[in-house]
Amino acid sequence: MAAPAVARLERLTRQGFGLNAGLAVVKLTAGILGNSYALVADAVESITDLVGSAIVWGGLRISGRQADRHFPFGYGRIEALTTIVVGLMLLAAAVGIAIEAVREIRTPHHAPAPFTLVVLVAVVAVKVAWSRHVMRVARQAGSGLVAADAWHHQSDAITSVAAFLGISIALIGGQGWESADDYAALLASGLIFWNGLGIVRPAVAELMDRAPSDELLAEIDRAARTVPEVLATEKIRARKIGTVLAIELHVQSDPALSLHEAHIVSGKVKSAIRRDLPAAHDVLVHMEPFEE
Repeated sequence: MAAPAVARLERLTRQGFGLNAGLAVVKLTAGILGNSYALVADAVESITDLVGSAIVWGGLRISGRQADRHFPFGYGRIEALTTIVVGLMLLAAAVGIAIEAVREIRTPHHAPAPFTLVVLVAVVAVKVAWSRHVMRVARQAGSGLVAADAWHHQSDAITSVAAFLGISIALIGGQGWESADDYAALLASGLIFWNGLGIVRPAVAELMDRAPSDELLAEIDRAARTVPEVLATEKIRARKIGTVLAIELHVQSDPALSLHEAHIVSGKVKSAIRRDLPAAHDVLVHMEPFEE
């Protein structure tokens, strides 16, 4: 990834870290004073976001390093590794919240304070706006790691919505409905767990060099065929390494071409692919004689 892009993602991650720190303090304070475990659980989720953002920041700094003799293909794999760590943290937080929610359900307690609803409305508005912004930047950069950070922010908004519903039910229902707040926390834990799985699965697939979509392979084929000397293509393969693509393909051309001419054609193919797919970093072209 280019240095300016890495710097932008790092800056975005630092801003998310500061946002999570402020919201965690607000939610934890409001949850304790307002007697709402759902809000406390929401604060715990924000605290895991803090650790997650720190891991994302570190992963981005490492992935932005240039390839060297020790890592000739670059440091992009660190993105998938740190994404898995962030996803596992989310899964662990979900399990912890669920266990505590069950304990609170079995323990009689007072209903939450009404002012906690105001806090949650503000939190949801901030988190939804920020998660959308981070996801938009992640897609532009092709960063699964930053996308995982966006999912973290989105899961925080989801827990806040669940907490809002639970507190509302507890307040409207009155006596006997106090545990609605805790059931909301339990529901939120399930949603967080599902988001955690959604983060881990694609990262594992990237580490295992899962084939990209047929659409991407077709796009590579179309780019290669824009070179007039290309008569056919085959064995197109690609894999994602962090935010870049490593591509291999066999290109068939006129058998009468000299070795020098075939080398020039392969260079044209590389340039055409990189022109149409900016994420293409390493492109390996194997030249072959065309056969009917």
